Amino acid sequence: MPHRPRRRIGPLLALLPLGAAGAWIAYSRLGIDHRRRMHPALPGRQECLASAAGGLSFAAAGPAEGVPLLLIHSVNAAANAYEVRPLYRHYAKERPVYALDLPGFGFSERSDRIYTPELMTQAIHAMAAEIRRRHPGTAIDAVALSLSAEFLARAALERPDDYRSLGLISPTGFDKRYARRNPSGSDTARAVAACPLWGRALFDLLVSRPSMRFFLEKTWGSRDIDEGLLAYDQVSAHQPGAEFAPFSFLAGHLFATETGQVYPRLDRPVWMVHGTRGDFVDYRHADRFRDDPRWTVEVLETGAFPHFERLNAVTARYDAFLARLGR
Repeated sequence: MPHRPRRRIGPLLALLPLGAAGAWIAYSRLGIDHRRRMHPALPGRQECLASAAGGLSFAAAGPAEGVPLLLIHSVNAAANAYEVRPLYRHYAKERPVYALDLPGFGFSERSDRIYTPELMTQAIHAMAAEIRRRHPGTAIDAVALSLSAEFLARAALERPDDYRSLGLISPTGFDKRYARRNPSGSDTARAVAACPLWGRALFDLLVSRPSMRFFLEKTWGSRDIDEGLLAYDQVSAHQPGAEFAPFSFLAGHLFATETGQVYPRLDRPVWMVHGTRGDFVDYRHADRFRDDPRWTVEVLETGAFPHFERLNAVTARYDAFLARLGR
């Protein structure tokens, strides 16, 4: 009998991951809709604002009179203004409310650039200036979620007269990052992630529906997440340029350095609330502020988005804080 060459299974198996990756890249380009129709996340007027941080979008609602309230969503792979929807709808009944889409998210400019804390702070400056132009002589109240709390704190340090008070919901920077200097983001890591060949395909994996549900459950510390937020996140993450700001986030460019040098210098009244469930419960340095008369630090038995789970409790505590300012 003629000798048959032995089949080499190993090299064939080694090619399987490459084949799977190639198939996913092809599916990402040809089978996934990256231009889904996206309606505004919030009711009211959807407006645009030119700024040093690029084109910005914001929602506005509520009466003309009263102390304006600025709401700022968090930063993650699919962040958008829907994250402040419960607060926006609640306060629009009684005061002027504005919700900003940060650069790279929502309806704001999503260009291919490196997104940094300085860029986000510029956007907040522009939004605060626009609000104050519409409400002359009035300092604003501002509330930010998660990592955006650091951007808001920096904006208030640079232009304190813009703000009457600051609200921080599940703010970052009170964990181990508080006391150490963090390295700046990696240009190499961002360049690898954002490579045109596979960048969008990689992002599509990150924002697949199962992946987004997984991360929201980590945020909530529960499987009982807000399904409306998940649905809107899916649409928002499937827009042209949706990957660029998240790639800067994943590469570390959006994490500021020395947060412990920022929060203690705030000279405006600060209201802070955080939950006790999920992956975002490390507030080991929050005790530094509990006896500070400028700070009100509160804890609720929720995940990192307490305003979705216990809106009445959150607004009651925030209103009590504002009342002490002579609202």
